Amino acid sequence: MSNTISCYLQLLESLEKIKFKKIVLLHGEGFGAWCWYKTIAQLEEVGLQPTALDLTGSGIDLTDTNTVTTLAEYSKPLIKYLENLPVDEKVILVGHSSGGACLSYALEHFPEKISKAIFLCATMVSNGQRPFDVFAEELGSAERFMKESQFLIYGNGKDKPPTGFMFEKQLMKALYFNQSPTKDVALAMVSMRSTPLGPIMEELSLTPEKYGTGRRFYVQTLEDRALSPDVQEKLVRENPPEGVFKIKGSDHCPFFSRPQSLHKILIEIVQIP
Repeated sequence: MSNTISCYLQLLESLEKIKFKKIVLLHGEGFGAWCWYKTIAQLEEVGLQPTALDLTGSGIDLTDTNTVTTLAEYSKPLIKYLENLPVDEKVILVGHSSGGACLSYALEHFPEKISKAIFLCATMVSNGQRPFDVFAEELGSAERFMKESQFLIYGNGKDKPPTGFMFEKQLMKALYFNQSPTKDVALAMVSMRSTPLGPIMEELSLTPEKYGTGRRFYVQTLEDRALSPDVQEKLVRENPPEGVFKIKGSDHCPFFSRPQSLHKILIEIVQIP
């Protein structure tokens, strides 16, 4: 039997013994469950049970983005999913980019339902921080962004505070997809939606008794222009997780640019006892 096949069979066997096989994938700003299509296929192939959720006002969820004002509201599909889990079930959560805020929120409110939390080039904030603050180096301070950005959307009229934002396509390509295949970039360009502003401007309240007991892992992307490797390094330093993994040659969307490397890391984290 070839070495590759025997390694694959060994992997299947070791994953078979794992108690919690459910993996919930949370997208970042502008994305939806659709962005995980490669990851879902790869995880299913090795016998795991991935579920990708559309957060409120994202993907094919019909809620108007401009009406989503809080992190609790934005995270509702995840909260519902966790509330409906059987008592003895736990899941592994994976959050991409600003989806990391929903991950932290879930860790604070449902620590007993989450076996591991994986922050994928994500906003892993500390207590009292806003998800937006993480992007401040790239986008400027929140205050300045709210006043001056040309990407803001005023869903309630120009005289009211902005309700969302969306980068224009060329900037999005440069920020997010500098290493991604053109087909995936084309998929993103027709699928991305605006992002509600309220949830990423909200300060998170995270306690040592709840959030602090969670098992957190961070996956860094080393060719990332949306959340630079330096910023990711700083997040890990200020709020140390249990393990840190790095994906070489990956832009801000490893599920497109380095799906195989991402898959390997997810499998490695799943297997950590």
